[in-house]
Formats: sequence, C-alpha cells, structure tokens
Amino acid sequence: MSQVKFERLSVFFPMWNEEQYLQRALNAAQDLCQELISAGVIADYELVIIDDASTDSTPQLADSAAARDNRIKVVHHPTNRKLGGSIKSGFAASTGDVVLYTDADLPFDMREVQNALRLMRQYEADIVSAYRFDRTGEGYVRVVYSMFYNLLVRILFGVRFRDINFAFKLCRKSVFEKVVLESEGSFIDAELIVSAKKLGLSVVQFGVDYFPRTRGVSTLSSPTVILKILREAFGLRKKLNSIKPHSVSR
Repeated sequence: MSQVKFERLSVFFPMWNEEQYLQRALNAAQDLCQELISAGVIADYELVIIDDASTDSTPQLADSAAARDNRIKVVHHPTNRKLGGSIKSGFAASTGDVVLYTDADLPFDMREVQNALRLMRQYEADIVSAYRFDRTGEGYVRVVYSMFYNLLVRILFGVRFRDINFAFKLCRKSVFEKVVLESEGSFIDAELIVSAKKLGLSVVQFGVDYFPRTRGVSTLSSPTVILKILREAFGLRKKLNSIKPHSVSR
C-alpha cells in the first residue's frame, strides 16, 4: 500500500426530512471511503449527519445507523437552523483533517471525491469545490437564478467563481482556524469561498456531472430562501470585503 495521504476524511450531510435519501447517502459514502482506504488515500473516515429538526423519520433512521456503525455520528438540532446553521454544525462536529460537505440526495458521483482529494494534494489546495457541467435537468429557472447569483457575488465581493452554491466543498480542517462562518441561510457557501479567497487561501475548482433530485422537494430556490440569501449577502458585505490576506501555513 502506498503512503497514506490524509489521516481522516469526514463526510457530513445536512439533512432536513431526508428519510428517502438517508440510507442511500450513507451507503455511497461508506463505499467511497472503503475504496479510499484500500487505495491508501485515507487512513480512516467518519460520516456525520446533521439532523436539522426533521419532522419525518430522519432522526430515528440516523440514530439507528449510528448505533450500527461507530464511524457514523449524528448531531440533532432542537430547532430548524436552515442550511447555514447545519453546515456550521457539520464543520464543527467533523474531526478529520479533510472535510467534505454535500447533500443527502447525492448530486454527483461520490467517486469524484477521489479526484478532489488528488487535486487537493497535487495543487496544495485548501479547498476543492466542484461545479456542474450541465444543470438544466433541474429547470431553466434555477439555471438563470444561479447565473445571476454568481454574478451578484462577483459584483459585491470581487470574487469570480463558478456555481458557488453547489454542495461539493472539500476543505482542509485547518481552513476553519482562519474562517469563522456567520450565515444561517444558503449564503453560507458563498461566505466560505469569499472568506477563503480574501484570506489568500488556495481554492481549486473542477467540473462534475450533475444528478438532480428525484425524490422529495428542494426548497433552495423558494422566495424565502432567496430573500435570506440577499439579506445575508448585503449584511456581511462590509465584513467580508475588509478581510485581508495573510501568510498561510500548511
């Protein structure tokens, strides 16, 4: 076996009412991590479920999975904290030296994570973030919304990024010694990337095929979510634009 490149990979899934996807997501992550161990890419892994006050059977299914496998742990939110709160909980609960955040509906082939880990090591990146080659499967309204949102981030923060809200962020845990996230809503993805870029951290992007949700309903483009994104973007504009780069050690 070749020398292990990462000690532990943490994979966390923010979940709200994901009973239809929970076990499939865990199975895919377990298969991936076992392959990575066999290939000598990681030495160990953990899977973290962030139950955001779900009202279906997600909490019970998550606890049962954790009882069967000590590599699975669950964080329960007593009240619903939306995507930003769930992502902050996920990064805080993860103990690996590298942390992957993604959605329970598996919007990409999990084997792409091996490519992301290779890019992280090869380019000494702090964050590897994926973008979708083609997202028309979820409808042209969402495509237009995403295009304008990415443009807005560029205008407000001077950060040019492709598909900034896509749920595929692989981060070194050390990033969060420098980046302190505030957003409780879906602006959290942009806050992470903008903060990292302003600090001078290395962020690498690569493209993946996209698999749209086939079960349940996504709420990420609802008017309430969009208004919260805009409020947080403008509310954090001054703080994020005041961030100065500093020397980064790995």
